[in-house]
Amino acid sequence: MPIYEFQCAKCGHQIEVWMKFSDKPPARCELCSGKMKKLISQSTFHLKGTGWYVTDYASKSGGSGSKADSSRKSETKAETKTKSEPKKEAKGKD
Repeated sequence: MPIYEFQCAKCGHQIEVWMKFSDKPPARCELCSGKMKKLISQSTFHLKGTGWYVTDYASKSGGSGSKADSSRKSETKAETKTKSEPKKEAKGKD
């Protein structure tokens, strides 16, 4: 069950209440009978452990994936140049 925080609008008294989402929130302060207001607080959800940034997220901008792609492109360009040169020599001999 989640923990909700409430604060009295009249005296400022704060309380924490374990309650279901469907339960009714406390209406009045225990000390002064003032109206209670629900507070928005920080979440307690934390990602802990190793591997969260390495395995679960995309690579950094300009990461190793783009370097590998650029080296593959240069290899294919070099191959096409070497293939075209022998053909020109063959045409020149005839």
